[in-house]
Amino acid sequence: MAVRSGAGSLNARVTFQRRGTTLDTYQNPVLGPFEDVFTISARLQPKFGGDVEAVTAARLAALQPYNLIVRSCSDTRDVTPAWRVYDARKGMVDGVPVRLFNIKTSVNPDERSQYVEMLVVEGESS
Repeated sequence: MAVRSGAGSLNARVTFQRRGTTLDTYQNPVLGPFEDVFTISARLQPKFGGDVEAVTAARLAALQPYNLIVRSCSDTRDVTPAWRVYDARKGMVDGVPVRLFNIKTSVNPDERSQYVEMLVVEGESS
């Protein structure tokens, strides 16, 4: 569940990306590269508890699951698992995000539309 302790708990900056569409040589739409959509304050909280076997298996595969908590707004409610997110403070090197997360799920944990909580995984290819 999201901790509602104010803006101070949102101590990270993340940028959400989604794939753009381009036209191929036959004018058919195809998925293009990921493009930045918006940047927002967030809380990245590593997942340690819960299903211990699943977390341990993820770590053995060099994957780290996180809970990503952001304030609910029209932008964050539009995010789907087809998007990805990266740590905006670490930035990019040669156009590639340094710290990249794939989005697995997105939920409204308290049903009051104050926060959106996402399960994201670092270290997984997109």
